[in-house]
Amino acid sequence: MSETATPILEVRGLRSGYGGVTVLKGLDMDVGNEVFAVLGANGAGKTTLLATLARLIPLQGGTIRFRGNEVSGLPAFETAGRGVGYVPQEKGVFADLSVFENLCVGGMIGQRDRDERMAEVFGLFPDLAALRTQLAGTLSGGESRMLACGRALMQDPKLLLLDEPTAGLSPLYVDMFFEKVREIRATRGVSIILAEQNATKALAVADRVMVLSLGEAFLTEETGSLTTEKLKQGYRI
Repeated sequence: MSETATPILEVRGLRSGYGGVTVLKGLDMDVGNEVFAVLGANGAGKTTLLATLARLIPLQGGTIRFRGNEVSGLPAFETAGRGVGYVPQEKGVFADLSVFENLCVGGMIGQRDRDERMAEVFGLFPDLAALRTQLAGTLSGGESRMLACGRALMQDPKLLLLDEPTAGLSPLYVDMFFEKVREIRATRGVSIILAEQNATKALAVADRVMVLSLGEAFLTEETGSLTTEKLKQGYRI
């Protein structure tokens, strides 16, 4: 992100966690018009961060500003209505609804014609068009990931949060999904925060990267300047 660009997301002193346990410990970050990768070892706080940004976990301290407005205390549905799309690592679809019905749920948020948005999602994920009448609970892991992402895109988000979207997927689906991240960024101009275990793949699509270590930002820098040694230090290898 250039120094003159206005961030779409500004986070200051963010503290959050579960059941009284603090996972994120005073995190600062800015995200602009870019793909922003969040890397780190298991337990570093990646999932907690994205769930907190999506307003599914209350803040213990700090502030979140989205498109210039503070959203720290807003419920998840209102944050989504303002343009934050969230794809959780698991359980991102309604198993008892069809593919089409899942996409319609996403389409309840957003101003553009629903059929126009649906056509865009089917253009991005052609497999979903062929599966439109199938129950989401019967999809493969890769198909379910596509549907969860497509449902989030139906909301016409300005910022898309992807929490380890390739976890547990076959290499074929991993490669496909990262290509789709590139395509979403290029064709829709959506800012993307991508939390990933697959550092190599994430760095190939990201403009900048933040390495989390035990709930704190070990480093944040341009992807091209990140060395293997710095990455190892962040992962405490």
